[in-house]
Amino acid sequence: MTYRDFWHHLTSVYDEGEAKAVARMVYEVRFGLSWTDLCIGKDTQLSADNQTELQEILQRLLQKEPVQYVLGQADFCGRTFLVNSHVLIPRPETEELVQWLLETHSSPSGETEGDDILDIGTGSGNIAITLAASIPNAHVTAWDISPEALDVAKKNAERHHVSVTFQQVDALESSLLTPHSSLLTIISNPPYIADHERDTMSPNVLDYEPHTALFVPDEDPLRFYRAIAAYGQQALLPGGWLYFEINPLYVNELCELLRMMRFHRIETKEDQFGKQRFIRAQR
Repeated sequence: MTYRDFWHHLTSVYDEGEAKAVARMVYEVRFGLSWTDLCIGKDTQLSADNQTELQEILQRLLQKEPVQYVLGQADFCGRTFLVNSHVLIPRPETEELVQWLLETHSSPSGETEGDDILDIGTGSGNIAITLAASIPNAHVTAWDISPEALDVAKKNAERHHVSVTFQQVDALESSLLTPHSSLLTIISNPPYIADHERDTMSPNVLDYEPHTALFVPDEDPLRFYRAIAAYGQQALLPGGWLYFEINPLYVNELCELLRMMRFHRIETKEDQFGKQRFIRAQR
């Protein structure tokens, strides 16, 4: 099977442009073939074992399994992270949340100042590891309720040679914990998709990504934000910041919740698609 054959098969699942992009990713990541290699026909030189593997990959993709899970990796902020079905696939929007934090907390010299940072709901560790790698002298802690997700995150920290303290914590019970003593930033991309939105989502998300990291009940879509903000009231030093990724449907409600909890300097920010996706607030 050639590259052309491969992407043609994928058009039953993807549009042509996406099918070609997915095919190029497969050939580059799994078989080390660049676009130039494909153009000069090196895809015809794969071994019989490689062709068998290619067929197996194709079958998984035709079942609408995300290519990141098939290949076991995803890119985030210029780094490659290991992923599997226990963690969400890192999204480009979340890169914007991290960049907002990094841009806001830069020192006059242009370097981002170190502080104690807590990432709640770390998943693959992409946020925590990016911050630990980007901020000199940062002390980064990362929580997740899933031991399987924490295993992935720890492997990613080792892969990128950064120090992050990983802890198994239920964010909904965090207000019961003894708070950090010097916490200046909490950042979180918690579950925020309401149950009623399931019908609008694509099968590659619904059938493969972990639902505990995606969905919240219709009757309480802000449950994680309320719990995290309550912990922030105890744990953040005066002047410390909360950074959230949020469902655009509930931006106004979250702003009001944070005001009621006596946070101030509440700001929202649009993502690259023009949706109100991010909120920050100061204790």
